[in-house]
Amino acid sequence: MNSHLPILIFLVPFFVGVSMPILTAKRPSLCPDITLAAVIVMFLLAIANLYMVQTEGPIEYALGGWTAPIGIAWLNDSIAAIVVLTVTVVALLTLIYGRVIVSADLAKSVPYYTLILIMISGLVGLVFAADLFNVFVFLEVAALSGYALVGAGGGKAQVYAFRYLLLGSFGATLYLLGLGHLYVVTGTLNMADLALRLPELMTSTAVVGGLIYIFLGLSIKMALIPLHSWLPDAYTNAPSAVTPLLASTVTKVALVAWVRIEYSLIAPNVEVSHVPVLVLLEELGVIAALIGGALALIQTDLKRMFAYGGISHIGLILIGVSLGNDTGFVGGMFYLINDAVMQAALFMIAGAILYYHKARTLDDIRGVGLHTSPWLTGALIVVAVAMVGLPPTGGFFGKWNIILGALEAEHYFAVFAVIASTLLTFGYFLKVFAAWFHQTEFVEAKSIKISSGLRVSLGAISILMIALGLMSDSVVQILLESVNNGGI
Repeated sequence: MNSHLPILIFLVPFFVGVSMPILTAKRPSLCPDITLAAVIVMFLLAIANLYMVQTEGPIEYALGGWTAPIGIAWLNDSIAAIVVLTVTVVALLTLIYGRVIVSADLAKSVPYYTLILIMISGLVGLVFAADLFNVFVFLEVAALSGYALVGAGGGKAQVYAFRYLLLGSFGATLYLLGLGHLYVVTGTLNMADLALRLPELMTSTAVVGGLIYIFLGLSIKMALIPLHSWLPDAYTNAPSAVTPLLASTVTKVALVAWVRIEYSLIAPNVEVSHVPVLVLLEELGVIAALIGGALALIQTDLKRMFAYGGISHIGLILIGVSLGNDTGFVGGMFYLINDAVMQAALFMIAGAILYYHKARTLDDIRGVGLHTSPWLTGALIVVAVAMVGLPPTGGFFGKWNIILGALEAEHYFAVFAVIASTLLTFGYFLKVFAAWFHQTEFVEAKSIKISSGLRVSLGAISILMIALGLMSDSVVQILLESVNNGGI
């Protein structure tokens, strides 16, 4: 059974999702419980999968027993196992949180919970996929579910969901166009086969064009500046109950897909048509980190601020994985895991503030910190410390390894970008706390009691941000071993 863990992790949410209309035909109120149960099973399977990979090493899973290049191949290595576990943990905490925050019309909505499970299964398949066409398939499964979940907010959310759909579909078209270029030249889309055939073809116009199209398509999905315009409005207006899952997984998994493609097909320090790919990607990461942080600093809407902060951190991750050395790479991947948790925490807090205080902007939250739950204030402090990158949180160790990797590569402008984006992050959190604890003449200090579900989700995700820091050596070592064993 151990060897079948990847497909089981995928099938649990997929089959439960497509079976949801039957399972809840008479009692739609069971939707949240069934969804939560499915994700708990996924969580247990993901833990077992990570343990299996650590003890037995990476495996290539052939679906249906048909091996590549004829069949569909999945690669189950340490990085895939950790990212899948991260997606599952975030999904589990989001569902616990969402049971409180979800609106009355979505609480018993069968399509809503079906879409959540289908999206999670698509993300899992995307992480494991070892051929370019199935990366496309699972990317679109997750994306189509995401469009519908954003639109479930109703009103303006449907407009921004439609724009998200248009841009996402354009990105998918570019990606598919890139696949066509590579297939025409090589006759295969399996990453292992492509890795053997592409090194001699890096000056081919078709190969260069194909890789550019693939990167541009995934750049839209990961919201890399300047292809990010869909994200802030979509996440600002999406239902608060599902935004933490969207914000923490969709862009991160798309970035993981690109990293796997980059390191499988091109390899570090290889030039494509005499262009140093990693250097170019690092520069794009620098631009995204700085511009994203600056845009976050000038926002007044909390969700938009956090959305732009996430865009900035996509840039930081891209810097790390593009430095061309193991230190920077594992720093970038470790920061990706931490940022998924941090983004989920941020949007949980923003959703809770909106739910309990009807507050969206910095002006709305003035003085709220004086009369709210200490759980909410405590979670906000922890996530701010993690986002700025202070010990003992995982955010510190991720940034620290990226900086060490940049120093090792003698890329000092990358060091500046990490530090500058950190200062920008500190700046917008300073604005948040200045409003949060603002003493007003008419505020009566009192504590608002929040639900036990919200306390569990906020408490667990706060502990997780600190635990990732305390366990940083172990996680970094796992990532490093994966790279040394030919993973990613």
